[in-house]
Amino acid sequence: MTAPSTPRPPVPAPGAPEIANDTPHAMRVHVDAFDGPSFEDRMATVDFRVAPTAHITVDTDVCRSCTTKACVTACPAGLFVPTSDGGVLFNYEQCFECGTCYLVCNSEGALTWTYPEGGAGVAYRRS
Repeated sequence: MTAPSTPRPPVPAPGAPEIANDTPHAMRVHVDAFDGPSFEDRMATVDFRVAPTAHITVDTDVCRSCTTKACVTACPAGLFVPTSDGGVLFNYEQCFECGTCYLVCNSEGALTWTYPEGGAGVAYRRS
């Protein structure tokens, strides 16, 4: 019986940006794999109608015990910021409600996620 093989990291496509050696395998994304408009161009087709209250709240006491802080690296908009005391700050104003933070959070009660109030949130428009 042979020993299970260790998964090998993907080989970057020619011209792909370098990936830091300490980046976990699961987080490696090849930027050139998407052949379409850039993230910035796609976000330019979005209006953010900011509600007076946040649709996502973060319990920083729960976050302090989190060892992964997965929300910080998973949020495509980069809206989660770790604090020096081990907590996490969240800026809901530019959130496009993808729900990634809620999916990756492994701390019960750390995030409370609801849809924004009527008329607020992301409004997609055609370019």
